[in-house]
Amino acid sequence: MAKVPLEKIQSIYRKRFFDLISEGRQAFRENWPEHEVQLCTLLSIKTGGCSEDCGYCAQSAHHDTGLKRELLMPKNIVVEAAKRAKANGSTRFCMGAAWKGVRETDPKFQQVLETVREVSQLDLEVCVTLGELSEEAARQLRAAGVTAYNHNIDTSPEYYDEVVSTHTFDDRLKTIHHAQDAGMSVCCGGILGMGESEADRLRMLQVLTTFDPEPESIPINLLVPIAGTPMEEKSKPVEVFELVRLIATTRILFPKAKVRLSAGRETLSREAQAMCFFAGANSIFYGEKLLTTSNPEAQADLKLLEELDLGLQQAVPFHGEPVE
Repeated sequence: MAKVPLEKIQSIYRKRFFDLISEGRQAFRENWPEHEVQLCTLLSIKTGGCSEDCGYCAQSAHHDTGLKRELLMPKNIVVEAAKRAKANGSTRFCMGAAWKGVRETDPKFQQVLETVREVSQLDLEVCVTLGELSEEAARQLRAAGVTAYNHNIDTSPEYYDEVVSTHTFDDRLKTIHHAQDAGMSVCCGGILGMGESEADRLRMLQVLTTFDPEPESIPINLLVPIAGTPMEEKSKPVEVFELVRLIATTRILFPKAKVRLSAGRETLSREAQAMCFFAGANSIFYGEKLLTTSNPEAQADLKLLEELDLGLQQAVPFHGEPVE
């Protein structure tokens, strides 16, 4: 899609609040079943010891967070977790490994491919987040059965150096392009509350409008300040109405994308989450843990959705084909 001028994005975001969320709701109604929410499960298949210095992340080897490192999970354990996720209503299973990136010749990458092949037989949307990808690694992941690659851009290009120094914003974009070129859809969003400005948040959305094709899903994360990380002191709580404005703006700009409430959701009241759903969010990460941070209890989520008369979205077939 064509890059949307920043001035246009700002004008959408700054509309009268009720006009904005009503417009977000209308964009949602025109493109999605009105009363459905997608449940996604995220599993850390390799935890800690990452060589990147992302300022928000407990898994970075640069930060002393007390996180216990864990080796790559055996295939059978991951597959059993995927089966439980499906039984509990999730339609997407995302596997994350704390790596700078993957090398096609690494035995650990081959193990991940074997795991993906097994999980892809479970009639789930298969998502992975493994750091930087080469063209060949992306091709192999898609051929193994990965339908979506998660690689957030986190914030604006202008603020990115405040978040991480061991790779660049352009490095993130390169991996995203490799994933898309290989035939995977892209799950890409950002993190709010890292000390960024309103302009940074809207610039982040502007960058997403340049993707071709557009992101299949857009996670909106709230920073979870973790002791021992640089962002612990930089963090600034995000006002609920700012979050709702951003979700509505995202929905208007990306009417066909899933907009996912992700990390930090446990800090939101039930009423705040309801407002987010009204404004256009239609996906959540589900389960008690997201990689290394906590998440609302599964039964509490199901109760909230029931009280809001929201059903569970069925798996959406992915029509992309592996690239030879």
